[in-house]
Amino acid sequence: MIFFLFSFPPGAVGHHGDNLAEKILSILPKLPGHTNDVMVNMMELTSLHSNETSCNIIAPGCLAQPTEPAARTLWESLMNLKQKEGLMEVRRHLVEAASRENLPIKMSMGRVTPEQLHSYIQLFKKKFDALENHCGLLQIALAVVQTLKDPQNAKWDNFLAFERLFVQNIGESTLFNALKQLLPIIKPSSNRTDDDYTPQELLLLLVYIYSIVGEVKTGKELNEAESQVKEAFVQAICDEPELSPLLQKIVGCESSTKVTFQKATAAVNEIFKSLRDVTRARTHMKQFNSVHIPGSHSQQASYKPLMKQVVEEIYNPDRPDPVDIEHMSSGLTDLLKTGFSMFMKVSRPHPSDHPILVIFMVGGVTVSEVRMMKDLVAAHKPGVEVIVLSTALLTPYNILERLFATDRLKPDIGI
Repeated sequence: MIFFLFSFPPGAVGHHGDNLAEKILSILPKLPGHTNDVMVNMMELTSLHSNETSCNIIAPGCLAQPTEPAARTLWESLMNLKQKEGLMEVRRHLVEAASRENLPIKMSMGRVTPEQLHSYIQLFKKKFDALENHCGLLQIALAVVQTLKDPQNAKWDNFLAFERLFVQNIGESTLFNALKQLLPIIKPSSNRTDDDYTPQELLLLLVYIYSIVGEVKTGKELNEAESQVKEAFVQAICDEPELSPLLQKIVGCESSTKVTFQKATAAVNEIFKSLRDVTRARTHMKQFNSVHIPGSHSQQASYKPLMKQVVEEIYNPDRPDPVDIEHMSSGLTDLLKTGFSMFMKVSRPHPSDHPILVIFMVGGVTVSEVRMMKDLVAAHKPGVEVIVLSTALLTPYNILERLFATDRLKPDIGI
């Protein structure tokens, strides 16, 4: 049974996934000419001094290691395991590789830290045969260390805390109140610290907020709150000393010196127009029209991804007729059944009857979403083979580009 689903923003811009592979793909810079690979700084394994000139001399590492079985196995583990388990796998592979090369490794148990992994990687420095034998493994291990040490990794937890707090409060408040809470954290560059959000990061929060609340009724209060957020956002963009590549596309200026108040205002107005469209993304659905589960006296409010709802409905033991899952007839037999159903009741095939479940995500899918779907199917009906396909592997910033910096008539969906 094949299902076609369209990607929705909450899952892609959210930071719920406890997965190292997703963090690596989201935090490290993209490998030029690639959409699903990153650049790994290899300076750690050289004798060069770390500066901008030497960094440009050394070719970057990457995640794709098709010729090294150990590296390929490790990357698959990072995609399928939680972060803690993934880190233990990285340590295990490094220890095994060092032992195989008779390197003086000191095995330590307990919590895995970036510093510990870094010390293991340093054992291979200047050991040219060992470097050649385990080059792919070392590139992936370095990607893990660099991701965990990156300042964006610390902010990942800040995003998660904001998202959880918002999910808890949305049942008690409105979009108006959510925007009021967001307003104080929109700061110009001159007033920001490392812990504050950049305009690009604030866009992630805005998309998350608008996608969770669903369709909203416009009113004076909401319009005023949006106007205040817009003004603060325009000011933040105008004060940026250097525009990120995404902001350059959104505003239409290659340099911050070319940004005018009028250009920034027009760009922000378009952003909020798209955000309003996001709130209406699920209005045509009857069963899956909300991803917010209100809290009660016994449990907290929660975010329930669309894919999770779909998979749980497919394997619902009561086997109800799915309201929002449409069966497309194919072949002469199915067409005859469809014709007979006009005159008599003919049962449609149920999606849970098939031994293979193929889910095609149009627009993109995240690593965490793939793992969630596979885990859900394994829990509900062990033995079913799950194949997840998509047009792209998404990171939070991919969604921002597709929402705010893509030609809607000629969208780049990764094909």
